[in-house]
Amino acid sequence: MPDSDLNRTRIAARSWRWTQSATSFLARSSVTPNQISVAGVVFAAVGAALLVSKPDAFGLIGCALAIQGRLLCNLLDGMMAIEGVKKSAVGVNYNEFPDRVADSLLIVALGYSIGWPALGWFGALAAALIAYIRVFGGSLGLPQDYAGPMAKQQRMAVLTAACVVGAAEHLLTGTQYVLLGAAVIIASGSAVTCIVRTRALAARLKDV
Repeated sequence: MPDSDLNRTRIAARSWRWTQSATSFLARSSVTPNQISVAGVVFAAVGAALLVSKPDAFGLIGCALAIQGRLLCNLLDGMMAIEGVKKSAVGVNYNEFPDRVADSLLIVALGYSIGWPALGWFGALAAALIAYIRVFGGSLGLPQDYAGPMAKQQRMAVLTAACVVGAAEHLLTGTQYVLLGAAVIIASGSAVTCIVRTRALAARLKDV
């Protein structure tokens, strides 16, 4: 994980008692932050598999739970590394690369589940580019920019909500309009976020 709080996403859940208790428990165990980061990819892979192979009410609820498992891993790995003082020399790699894999798995799977694979691939590419712009700014010595409107937390919130509402839609009508809407929102919102972050980065560079 990055050393400075300026390079961490502001997440209110870090101050919750149960997350701090979980972090303390894991910090005392043999589990490492890097292992938790990899577990996040496993959760994402399970969610993606359910989304593609079983996009019915059961599969969509399962995917929503898997997404939350992925996000929990993303939260705990950073808290363990920083608050639990379990950072490693390669921790920054595990902080970034598993996230990109998990994002791609879920967003690409969303596209395939609705029969629009190109939309899923576009959304995944845009999501990866969002992270690239953030990290590129950091490589120039600037605070990393986590601005939206479709940063990781927002993307996963949209997908989780779409799975839950989509499960109800499937039971009632058997259609997938909610999932289609989510794919469009994630893809277009991610493209807008790329533009927003690029413009903000350019403005900061002019001020240096």
